Amino acid sequence: MQTQQLIPEALTQTLTYVLQNSNFYKKTFKGINTVSSELSFHEWRKLPFTCKDDLSENNLDFLAVPMSEIADFVTTSGTMGDPVTIYLSRLDLKRLAINERDSLSLAGVKEGDLVQLMTTIDRQFMAGIAYYMGIQELKAGIIRIGPGVPELQWTSILKYKPRVLIAVPSFILILIDYAKKNGIGLLDNSVETIVCIGESIRDDKFNLNVLGNRITKDWNVNLYSTYACTEMATAFTECHAQQGCHLNENLLFLEVLDENGNEVEDGEEGEIVITTLVTTGTPLVRYKTGDIAKRFTKICSCGSGSPRLGPIVGRKNQMIKYKGTTIFPQTIFDVFDVIVEVLCYKIIVSKDDFQNDLITILLQKELMDSTIFKLIVEKCQSRLKFIPTFKFEDLELIQAQVYKKNLRKPEKIVFI
Repeated sequence: MQTQQLIPEALTQTLTYVLQNSNFYKKTFKGINTVSSELSFHEWRKLPFTCKDDLSENNLDFLAVPMSEIADFVTTSGTMGDPVTIYLSRLDLKRLAINERDSLSLAGVKEGDLVQLMTTIDRQFMAGIAYYMGIQELKAGIIRIGPGVPELQWTSILKYKPRVLIAVPSFILILIDYAKKNGIGLLDNSVETIVCIGESIRDDKFNLNVLGNRITKDWNVNLYSTYACTEMATAFTECHAQQGCHLNENLLFLEVLDENGNEVEDGEEGEIVITTLVTTGTPLVRYKTGDIAKRFTKICSCGSGSPRLGPIVGRKNQMIKYKGTTIFPQTIFDVFDVIVEVLCYKIIVSKDDFQNDLITILLQKELMDSTIFKLIVEKCQSRLKFIPTFKFEDLELIQAQVYKKNLRKPEKIVFI
């Protein structure tokens, strides 16, 4: 991208809007009174970044319409700190519906389909309401089961016969385990497609990772990746080519930047930085998500020229340094997700007296002193280059710590 190239008109409109309506950006961009229609990327990159702390500490200052015009209040999940509120106007809700309509269409969901939603639609969760509205825009049907309760999920699948599920991938493993234990056929039910949220199912070469392979080994379904965060109110979703998650360029402007704030080369890792387009309630300019991924701009085999994101490598604030080794949580997930005997696990990262990271992993007590545990130790040594501390508990207690009722996503790792 040439630095003297002019920014798109949609970016100019967003910048003009926040200068007129957002108290936060009026203060942050002090000295900028008007926006030229010929603003270059060189000038754009001089604008300061917005971060999660800004949203948390100045939440109401981001509100760009009167409170009376807010139609829905959503919050972030809290996985990167305290939850913050994102204010959605009625226009924003319409934008959300269009986004999810287009996203689900990429994953092959179509008019007349029946979709079972295995995520919450309450608790101020943006994704739940986005999926509901997007499915209505598609003129498809929806079964709003919500998270958890595998018995209820299977009762619904067998009764209503949905073609599509929307779910967290690790919960699908619990569904598979339940089916095996209760004589439910995984090869003769209605489900063909699962849209996966909240966890990665692919590696950096777009092949299914260990979690994705564990699902498809037992269940002949098509898995589609997604990436989103509440702040962007937009989803990146795979098409049938499954070579990265597509950006909806009408709704979001994407930058992928290195540590110095420069655009990374195609296929290189960088931090995802977004600017929302046609957002009225809580518009964001140059917002640093903290997520690390690769960007791909080569035309996809599906014919789309929109930028795509590879799997999320990790989050900047979740980088673990342990005995001279630096890793992201996904590397640890890959060790345990591949072992079918590990039905659930929880990673606890704490600090010792010298502020060094300590890693403790909770496993079901049936694995203690077993040959499987010896295999786990060997895999940790070979893949992680260290052996963490292990503690053993009842499976039900570990599941309760991972699938917490007050959280919208599984909490497989916690930093304390």
